This record gives sequence, structure tokens and C-alpha cells, in this order.
Amino acid sequence: MTDNASPDLRTFAGAARLGLAARMPSPAVSELRALVHRQAPERWRLPDFLSRIVRAGILTPDPEIARRQVLTNIAAWVVAFNALAHLVIGLAHDMTGLMPLHVYNLAVIAIALALHQLHRFGENLAAIGVCTLIVIGHSFVVLALGSASDLQFYFVLAGFLLFLFGVQNWVYFLVFYLAAFAALILTVTLGRPTGFLVPEDVAFREFLSFQALINAMIINGAGVAFVVASLTRAQRDLSRQVEVSDALVDVLLPKAISRRLKAGHERHIADRVENATVMFADLSGFTPAAGAVTANELVAYLDELFSGFDGLSRRFGVDKIKTIGDSYMAAGALSGDARGGAIAVGTLALALRDYAANFRSLGGIKLSLRVGIHSGPLVAGVIGDLRVSYDVWGDTVNLAQRLESHGEPGRIQVSGAFRDLAGEAFLYEERPPVDIKGIGETRTWFVESRN
Repeated sequence: MTDNASPDLRTFAGAARLGLAARMPSPAVSELRALVHRQAPERWRLPDFLSRIVRAGILTPDPEIARRQVLTNIAAWVVAFNALAHLVIGLAHDMTGLMPLHVYNLAVIAIALALHQLHRFGENLAAIGVCTLIVIGHSFVVLALGSASDLQFYFVLAGFLLFLFGVQNWVYFLVFYLAAFAALILTVTLGRPTGFLVPEDVAFREFLSFQALINAMIINGAGVAFVVASLTRAQRDLSRQVEVSDALVDVLLPKAISRRLKAGHERHIADRVENATVMFADLSGFTPAAGAVTANELVAYLDELFSGFDGLSRRFGVDKIKTIGDSYMAAGALSGDARGGAIAVGTLALALRDYAANFRSLGGIKLSLRVGIHSGPLVAGVIGDLRVSYDVWGDTVNLAQRLESHGEPGRIQVSGAFRDLAGEAFLYEERPPVDIKGIGETRTWFVESRN
């Protein structure tokens, strides 16, 4: 590194010599890794035996369907428990006079406890069974005990049936909601206030009315709490997924391109750049060195080296395009400022050369960097549906790659187009004309340092 090098270059070269810049993952990669490995907040979980109970009969791998079927099971268990409680209360209060109600409660318990078996025959069959049992069964109870018991008040909770079907099955929900509405109207208008079972027992009906108010309040509070908790959890999970997706896109694509992609206004992202600068950097001596180490050592070496390269690219405002084996490709001026982009790429190339020169050896072999740079028109865009990538195409890209392959280890070979564009920003050494395949003899220069 010469004394004429920029402060940025001297800083990075010194850091590399001291081993301080050997590992420089970009903020986007660091953020992505942190997001991926960040554990979700600990959630309260049911004990295993309760979890097995609420998931009884559920076979679907679809989490959304499974969630609705869990709610259906919970609704069925609540119906069974409620029927059991009323059976015990009824038997203690009047064993013979309420016998039809006792038989009904026994039937409801048996049916409710068996409804989970319907999950295997259809995703909504058990929910349909629960809703049918509630509407028909409760209509019988209201008619039997009369509107004076206030048990018809339970019908107003029919809105919670939507959780059993989900919004996508709103037709099922609407059918049972209207059925509950009709049952409410019919039992109140057509039924007797005291019903047909023990009509003279006013105290029993007062007790049922009080119990209905308490139960309805509990059900309403528990339902609202469940909805709010579920929405909060879903929003938190969605927010985390969006963060991971955004960080991943920022890793894969230049920031300007990732913003356009996330905006979603363009079907294809393709730009013609009239005067961009492309750089190829390749490790000289890589093949024999790679054969002397294990796969883990090779990947660790390239990951460490290219992470340092990424940090330098970010520092000098150059867009990394991709790595191909041991080759590193970057471009400048993709969004304008042709001369500024050329100077940034040239400065980056000097920093990469010195960084590689001070980097550790691979398999006992010290590798050096061979760089080629050319400026000119190209096309840049995003391609693919699987493993989407941002790439550049054109003769400018091809010539930059050939300048690298016809270069010398530890040196930066540039074209006349780059030299004209960057101007006096660098010190050059002209070399004899180079015979480049497909082009012929071409005047090239080596970049020595910043001017």
C-alpha cells in the first residue's frame, strides 16, 4: 500500500494485517442470522395430557384446520361438561320430575364426547355436529324449562361458532347462526314461560337464570380473551416472518432493487445502464490449494474471505453481484454517477487486493488476487422464481471477466474505457497489448494505487 492510498484503504489494509478485519459479515447478513436464530417468546403450553385431549381425533397436517378442530374439540368438551353439571344439579334437585332432562343430558354427554371421531371424515364434520347438538339440544332445554329460566340467553353467543368453521367456511357459520337466531325467536314466542317440566318450581328457574348469566359472562370473557390473544400472537409471528423475509431479500439483492421488489409495482425488474463498471476478482492458485484441504476448511476459508470482501464492497458503495466458485463479481454506477461508480470500483479493487495479500493461507499456500475491470453499457435485472438472483449481462461483463483471466496475480488490469472514465483518480502502468479471445489485441493498464 502506497502513501498515496486513501484513508479508507489504509484503515482496511492495517486492519487486515492485524487480523481485525478477517471477519466482516454485512449488517444484512448479521440481522438475518440474528432473526433466524432468535427464539420466539416462550408461550404457555397445556400439560401433555390436556394437549392430547384437545387434539383427540385430529389427523390433518394443515395447521389452520388443526387449530379449528382443536377449538371444535374444546367446544364439545365444554358442552359435555355443562351437560354433566346440569345432570348432577338436576338429580340432586328432582330426580323423578326432571327425568326427561336427565336422559337428555346423558345423551348430550355421550354424543359430545364422541364428536371428535368425525374429524377423520371431513374437516368440518365435527364442527357441524357440535353446532347441530347445541342448536337442537338447547332448544329442547328452553322449551322444557321455559323462558322464565333465561336459558335462551345462551343463543346470543352463537357468534363464537365462527371460530369452529373459520372465515373461509362462512356459509356453514351463517347457516347455524341463523338457526340459533330462529331458535331464540321460536322458543321465546312459542314456548311457555314455565315450560312443561316441573312448571311450579319457581326457585329452580331462578337458580338457572342466575347460572345462565354467570356462565354467559364467563364464556363471553374467555372468548374475547382468546380472540385478542390469538390475534396478538398471529401479528407477532407475522411481523417476525416479515422481518426475516425483508432481511433475506436485502441479503440477496442490492438495497435499491430490494425496495423495488418489495414495493411490488413491477412485474419484471430490468434496467439498462449506459455506463456501469464491472469488476471480476479471482484467487490465483486456488485449485491446488483447495485440493489440499477438507471441505469444511475450504468453505470456512471462502466464507471468511468473501465476508471481508462484502464489508469492503459495502464500505465503498459498490454492489456485490455474486460469487462464482473462488471468483468475486461486483459492479458500480448501476443507479447513475458513472465516474463516481468507476472510482468506487477501482478503490474497492485496491482494497480487495491488499486484503487478500494479508489474508491467511489455504492449505499452506498463500493466494493472491487477480482482478479485471471494464466500464460500459450493460443490462441488470432480477431473474428466476426459485432462488431469485440479481445479475448483469452484456459485453461489458464479458470483457471484465476476460481482463481478469488474462491478468496477473496480485494485479488489477483495467480497460481503456475504465481509465478514461476514472481519469486521474488512479496511477496506472500501461502493459503491452493483450491478445484477448474474441476481441484481439487490446490496450490495457494495471492500476497501481490511488492518485
